Amino acid sequence: MKSLIAGLIGIIALALLVSGHFLGLGYTVGVGIALSAIFGYGWPHYLGIPAKKTLGTVIALTGAGAALTAGQTSGADFLAWAPLFIAVGFGAVMAVQIFRGTGQKHRLESILGAGAGVAVAGFTCGWVASYRFLGEPGMTLIVAISAAVALLVGMLSWPDRVLAPLSIVLAALAGPLAALLFSDVRIVPAAILGVLVGAVIAGFRRLRTLAGASTSVVGMAAAALAPILSLGSLVYFVEKMVLH
Repeated sequence: MKSLIAGLIGIIALALLVSGHFLGLGYTVGVGIALSAIFGYGWPHYLGIPAKKTLGTVIALTGAGAALTAGQTSGADFLAWAPLFIAVGFGAVMAVQIFRGTGQKHRLESILGAGAGVAVAGFTCGWVASYRFLGEPGMTLIVAISAAVALLVGMLSWPDRVLAPLSIVLAALAGPLAALLFSDVRIVPAAILGVLVGAVIAGFRRLRTLAGASTSVVGMAAAALAPILSLGSLVYFVEKMVLH
């Protein structure tokens, strides 16, 4: 049941992000900020680390700031500010963990976990940058359809040793099909992109099963959003390599 819910959350997030190509830049930035806020609030609950509100705020602000600046940057480098936000966010995580007064024995784990959340939230801006780079949804649809196929496979209650390769193979097949229908991207790059997307989805699903199912609704939502937000920067950089 939890895999089913996580898959549905991921598909809804993909639909919201893809809709940005039809509803404009302001909508895309708004969705990026909203998803970053949801992810930021839920990630510390998913990991079960102390200082949840403070760390959640740091993660959410990192993603929101990166998405906002990606939408407002005047130059061609739409992700120019993202590394700065991620670095500041990671520094804030370390400061929180150093100065807080509880859970000292698990500070290293908390820093690494929250730092990973900062990076994932920062990658959200890639969806905004992708919209600004081309403005047409071809590459985004390839990634979204490949990811949706991998998410649908992950909703099955089969062992990970079966689902992981199946997700990657079907995502690799979905990529070229989406390319034929929605873009001018060649078959081989689309297939490679599908493999990468499937591997990301399968990897995060495996991480979720290894960590155990979160009993918190917001924690489960954050775990479901993590691979989707991470794909944002992948979309952007692949666009730059393949199309220009």
